[in-house]
Amino acid sequence: MDFGDQIEILLKDGKKVKGELMPRPELLSKDVIILKLNSGYNIGIYKRKIKRIKVLKKYKKEKIKKIKIKRNPELPNISIISTGGTISSRVDYETGGVYASYTAEDFIRFEPEMLKYANINSIPLINKMSEDINPKDWKKIAKATFKEIKKGNGVIITHGTDTMHFTSAALSFMIKTDKPIVITGAQRSSDRPSSDAYMNLLCSTITATKNIPAVGICMHGTMSDDYCEFHLGTKVRKMHSSRRDAFKSIGVKPLAKVWPEGIIKINWKPKEQELKLDTKMNKKVGLIYSYPGMKIDNLDVDGLVIAGTGLGHVPSDVISKLKKLGIPIVVTTQTLHGRVNPYVYSNLRKLSSIGAIFLEDMLPEVAYVKLMFVLSHDWNVKEMMKKNLSGEITTRSIL
Repeated sequence: MDFGDQIEILLKDGKKVKGELMPRPELLSKDVIILKLNSGYNIGIYKRKIKRIKVLKKYKKEKIKKIKIKRNPELPNISIISTGGTISSRVDYETGGVYASYTAEDFIRFEPEMLKYANINSIPLINKMSEDINPKDWKKIAKATFKEIKKGNGVIITHGTDTMHFTSAALSFMIKTDKPIVITGAQRSSDRPSSDAYMNLLCSTITATKNIPAVGICMHGTMSDDYCEFHLGTKVRKMHSSRRDAFKSIGVKPLAKVWPEGIIKINWKPKEQELKLDTKMNKKVGLIYSYPGMKIDNLDVDGLVIAGTGLGHVPSDVISKLKKLGIPIVVTTQTLHGRVNPYVYSNLRKLSSIGAIFLEDMLPEVAYVKLMFVLSHDWNVKEMMKKNLSGEITTRSIL
């Protein structure tokens, strides 16, 4: 047997299982065989439970035909900037590894209907899973994006989903744009039948051609292939580890609802701003959640974001320690929905009295990125953190 072969396993209890033979991860016992089922999910079967294995079909490496991309002068131009993540991942059955696809041909092979809406240009920039993306990468992505926006192109950024909302917040502060900057990805890789990569790419292409001057995330709006939603980059969060509709707008409506048939319903638009790039970031910022028995010893940061409980609470014995830090401290709520308020309870007033800055309904991750941005400039920290720079604060909670 070779990796990629279609095999049938007869178990000792009489059950049969069919699927593609997959490489075994090093962490698993050598007594395990891995199969990719038709559903796209992998299972492991102990060899000692197997009575017989039959090879149904040998694996043949896919012959990838060269795609000739004809540019249509009547269509807008879109640049796809690739940074890695699941959306670019495929299984190579010859090596057993996962490789990334970055070219315009690869994306069009995924979803050829993209060419109905735009001319596609592809820019391979970074090859990282999202957990490894860092502030240096944000700067690199911002500069590459700004370069394409200046050309008059809409931009799609393919990105891993786990930290996508951090990147969307960073780009929201770094770039003032007059065109859509659409970040998208996939919860399930393109080799799985249930992959969301194809529709996310198509809906992102449709969105990138529209007059929406915003950085945002475009992903599935439901578990099914119904429509996508385009979320403002400072008001969006990944709310599920694996569902295809993991991303949700928090405290506001999505900017738009996008159907793969080419229909888009724009709910609202941010105000247009003069095109500008500013990539300064102070990396010495911390983000901690309030918890019972909370410790803040040995913090080496220039600024601190606290995701407090409820209206912004921290344990009362921590307040005096926070004051001694002598650094800007900003407060958000870990509930995500709702707002912080420094006046309702006495401990909140004490926290406010030591100079802690309460940030209304700003999301913790957005506050973290914004504090990095603000501290890198010679600005009044309290004034700028409470100022609405990129839609990160709403005047009142309505949802």
